[in-house]
Amino acid sequence: MLAALMVALVAGCARQAQAVDSREHAFEGQTYRVVSIDLKREPLTLHWRDPASGQPYGDINTLRQWGEAQGRQLLFAANAGIYDHKFAPLGLYVENGKVLVPLNMAHGNPASGNFSLLPNGVFAVYPDGRAAVRTSTDFKAEGRAAQWATQSGPMLVIGGRLNDAFVGDSGSLKWRSGVCAKTPTTVVFAVSEAPVNFHTFARLFRDELGCRDALYLDGTISQFYLDGSGYAGAPAFMVKPYAGIFAVFAPR
Repeated sequence: MLAALMVALVAGCARQAQAVDSREHAFEGQTYRVVSIDLKREPLTLHWRDPASGQPYGDINTLRQWGEAQGRQLLFAANAGIYDHKFAPLGLYVENGKVLVPLNMAHGNPASGNFSLLPNGVFAVYPDGRAAVRTSTDFKAEGRAAQWATQSGPMLVIGGRLNDAFVGDSGSLKWRSGVCAKTPTTVVFAVSEAPVNFHTFARLFRDELGCRDALYLDGTISQFYLDGSGYAGAPAFMVKPYAGIFAVFAPR
């Protein structure tokens, strides 16, 4: 009996290691938590509201507890795109093929928020299990339905080039998180362990992680959860309720 339990535990650990790879990266004097997800092994999903109650999860721990009640183990979680003052996604939000918030092509004053610092973009996972990051304009032009998607901004890297709006010596330093699809089935998330500016964060994705297109997710409130090691990113006292949460679940 004990031997069978040990085999099951080892198999579970091996599955997690294959599906979700978490590492610390040092880049130009700063430390980042970088998580690579193999979509061929475990699906990446998005979660906003409990389907039974209609109430927002709000935080990662509530989502983790929901998963446990469904017999699922939370391997990884991260807050998704930027949201508004009503705690609803500010741009496109697609959950399991259903568009809950439409694509937002109306842009305001960039001084009023990162979403309006152009170009902004969409991270999408399609029904065939492949993922991509596109500018919002390109995503709209493609007209391709997503299975899971979040719109945020600004784009960090576009076609291998840094966003022209970024300034190398900018003093705007914040905890920052972002995402890229390094290949159609390999998604890479990164969160800073200390405040950094946009230019440095974008270069992490391009020069260190090898991403040709990368999207900023959010700033000061951003955290990652990793099963077995806890949280990375912004300190707990900075975190506020989330509108959408990325998750990788595995059967318990």
